[in-house]
Amino acid sequence: MHRIWGRRWLVAALALVLTLLALWDGISAWHGVAALAMIIAAAGLVPPTIVQDGNSTPVHPDNGGKPSFEDLVAAIPDPVIVLDANLAVRFFNRKARDIIPNLRVSEALTYALRVPELIDAIRAALDAGGSRQIEYSERVPVDRMVEAQISTIMGPSGRTDFVVIVLRDVTQRQRVEQMRVDFVANASHELRTPLASLLGFVETLQGPARNDPVAREKFLDIMRAQANRMSRLIDDLLSLSRIELNAHVQPDKPVDLNMVVGHVADTLGPLAHDRGVVLSLDKRVSSLEVRGERDELIRVFENLVENAIKYGASGGRVEVILDSIPKPQGKGLDAVVTVRDFGPGIEAEHVPRLTERFYRVDAAKSREKGGTGLGLAIVKHIVARHRGRLGIESVPGEGTVFSVKIDQII
Repeated sequence: MHRIWGRRWLVAALALVLTLLALWDGISAWHGVAALAMIIAAAGLVPPTIVQDGNSTPVHPDNGGKPSFEDLVAAIPDPVIVLDANLAVRFFNRKARDIIPNLRVSEALTYALRVPELIDAIRAALDAGGSRQIEYSERVPVDRMVEAQISTIMGPSGRTDFVVIVLRDVTQRQRVEQMRVDFVANASHELRTPLASLLGFVETLQGPARNDPVAREKFLDIMRAQANRMSRLIDDLLSLSRIELNAHVQPDKPVDLNMVVGHVADTLGPLAHDRGVVLSLDKRVSSLEVRGERDELIRVFENLVENAIKYGASGGRVEVILDSIPKPQGKGLDAVVTVRDFGPGIEAEHVPRLTERFYRVDAAKSREKGGTGLGLAIVKHIVARHRGRLGIESVPGEGTVFSVKIDQII
C-alpha cells in the first residue's frame, strides 16, 4: 500500500511539472497528456493488459474505486489508441472510434486503418523507443489531414510493451495555410493590372491633365471602374476562402430550393429585363428540400443565373427548371436545378476548366461585364461542400446548361 501511495505522489508531482510547462508554453497540452499517460504507466498504475472498447468506464481494482488509466485516456478530447508490441489494439476511446469506425480490441491496427506511413512510424518507435510525430492524409469519406503523436511505454524488461497514439485533425490548419498562400498569389496577380492603371491615371492627372476638366472626368470614371473591380475581386477571394475553410463540414439545415431559386429569380429579374432576356422559372415539384446553408445556395444560383443572363443574352431567354429525380442507384432522390441559356455556347476544350480560379474563355469580355473569374470556382466549392454534383454541358451556337444535383430530403 505504501509503495502504491508513493507512486501516486510521484505521478502527482510529475503532473504538476507538466502542467507548469504547458502554462509556460514549454510543451503543448496534448503532448503533456501523452507524457502523463507514459508516467502513469511507468509508475505501475496501468494494468498489465489493457483491454477496452471505448464504451464503458472501468475502475482499477487496486485504487479503491478512484479513476484509472483508462478513465484518464477516455476523457482526453483527442482520439487515443493504445497498441501492444504486436500492433494489436488494446484500448481506444470514443473519439478514436468516431474517426476509425472499424477499430476492434485484440485486432491488428492494420485491419482498421490502412495508412502505410503511420504503420511504419509505429514500427520505428517500437524498434528504437522514444516518440514520433507524423502527418498523413485521408481521402475517404472526406479529404482530411491528421497529425499523429506516437509515444512508447517501456515494460519491466526494458522492451516496449505499449504504444500510445494520439491523433489530431489538422485539416483546418492546413487549409488556412494553403488559403494564405493562394490568396497572396492570386491577389497579387489579379490586382497588378488595375493598380498599375490607377497609378498611371493619378500621374496623368497630376501632370499633363491637371488643368483639363474633360480628361479629368474621363480618367476618374475609369479609376472608379478599376477600384470597383478590385473591390469585387477581394470580396470573391474572401468568400472563396471562407467556403474552402469549411469544405469538410457538411451543412445539415433543411433548405427549400424552390424558395431559394425563387428569391434569386426575383432579385435578377431587373437585370434580365435590362439585357432584353426573358427569365422563366419552372418548378415541377411543390417542395424541394435539401440539407444546406441558405446563403451559400443563394450564392450558387445567383452566379449561375447571372452568368446565363450576361453571357447568353444573345439567345433572348434563360430557363431555370427545378425537379426531383430518382438516384441512379435507385436509393433516394436527387433535387436538380438546371439553368439553361440559348446564347453562343462554349467550345468543348474550355468546359473542363470553367471552374478553375481566374479561368476565362474570353478574359476581355469577362472583365468588361464585371466578372472576376472566381464565380464558377465559388459555385464548385459550395456544391462540393453540400456533397452535390455540378454538371456543365455546352454546344457552340446552341447555348449552355448548368445543373446542380443535391441529395433531397424525403
